Amino acid sequence: MRDLTIGSEARLIFRFTVPMLIGNVFQQMYNVVDSIVIGKFLGNEALAAVGASFPLIFTLISLIIGLATGGTIIISQYYGAKNLDMVRKAIDTMYIVMFVASVILTITGFFTSKLIFELIDLPEDVIPLAVSYFNLYALGFVFFFGFQGTTSILRGLGDSKTPLYFLIASTIVNIVLDLLFVVVFKWGVEGVAIATIISQAGAFFTLILFLNRKNDLLIFRPLKMVFDKEIFIKSIKIGLPTGLQQTFVAVGMLALYKVVNIFGTTTIAAYTVAMRIDSFAALPAMNFSAALSSFVGQNIGAGKLERVTKGLYATLWMTAIISIVVTLVAFLFSTPIMQLFTNDLEVIEAGKSYLYIVSAFYILFSTMFVYNGVLRGAGDTLIPMFVTLLALWAIRIPLSWYLSSFMGPAGIWWGIPIAWGFGAFFSFVYFQTGKWKTKNVLYVKSDPRK
Repeated sequence: MRDLTIGSEARLIFRFTVPMLIGNVFQQMYNVVDSIVIGKFLGNEALAAVGASFPLIFTLISLIIGLATGGTIIISQYYGAKNLDMVRKAIDTMYIVMFVASVILTITGFFTSKLIFELIDLPEDVIPLAVSYFNLYALGFVFFFGFQGTTSILRGLGDSKTPLYFLIASTIVNIVLDLLFVVVFKWGVEGVAIATIISQAGAFFTLILFLNRKNDLLIFRPLKMVFDKEIFIKSIKIGLPTGLQQTFVAVGMLALYKVVNIFGTTTIAAYTVAMRIDSFAALPAMNFSAALSSFVGQNIGAGKLERVTKGLYATLWMTAIISIVVTLVAFLFSTPIMQLFTNDLEVIEAGKSYLYIVSAFYILFSTMFVYNGVLRGAGDTLIPMFVTLLALWAIRIPLSWYLSSFMGPAGIWWGIPIAWGFGAFFSFVYFQTGKWKTKNVLYVKSDPRK
């Protein structure tokens, strides 16, 4: 656990981000390795099936991940205020919510997956593979939420290192099992899903066993957990906007897939690969934003608002430099990167088109996320939700649909950075109003006589 209320803002945020970033890189390896194995050994139809499953999975888990974000902010502010009793109650409540949610979403996914794939016009030869992969993957939601909940708790306490080691081991296990189940056992896309479930379960259980021996505050005690209604309501108030934001983003991804699907399996496969690469490119901005949220949460809890602005500007500089480097890598190495996933020349060319257009604007994406990180850390999560919904549903989806009608798939790609630009602008403008400074989840009442 780390106190983020004292010391150099830039150094604290950087040191907090790096382990989290490395951990998320390994976590993304789940999806990337799945795509590489599928693209190389199972073909474009299977690659398209797994790619189409991702936005559906994202849609189902987004609302709960948003609630976990609310829990992280509450934990960080209580921890900043040194109120360990409330920290313990917040931890119990988060675990209970994560478990109940995983059961509900698993059942929901089983009964809706085929219908959703049909609604987004997924090619008929791809739907059976997509349903088979998704339904197996959904069985692992309980382990996914368990690990994510534990990670969110640790981040709220200023610890981004501990989950890293378990993610690294889990990713290695996932890679080995992918190759074993697909290449050796010939289990197809089902083998990829099973490998992911086993890896996630292993990461969750081993992390829990480790924490039980290391920290009394974090002991996992499922039979003694107490649900705190007030903390849950606070989590809803803070996390629901973020959860709704992510849910609408996920639904937007499904809507974009409906546009992409018009252009056939080759474009779907290219989009799937490009999105995997994009997910890596986005990680620095997303992790710096998450680190900044914890930094802001602790400093607001400690009453040190002046450190918040310093942390923001330091983070903007760091993410800008990283974004430029990532853009150069995407431009210079687009062909070999695409060749990691597929040997199909048409898929490679379509994916390169995406990278050339979108990667040039990663700096806009990072700027938007950093400003939103400050707002979330302050507990002001409603505005980031509205900004995201506006950028996605009022700009990106309509524009992608319109431009693709005469530009083809490139029109879809151009809608992405244009939406980022609007999102970054609106987030900046709201931050400048200073209204986020009035948000605080702690009930601290001032004496009216003072």
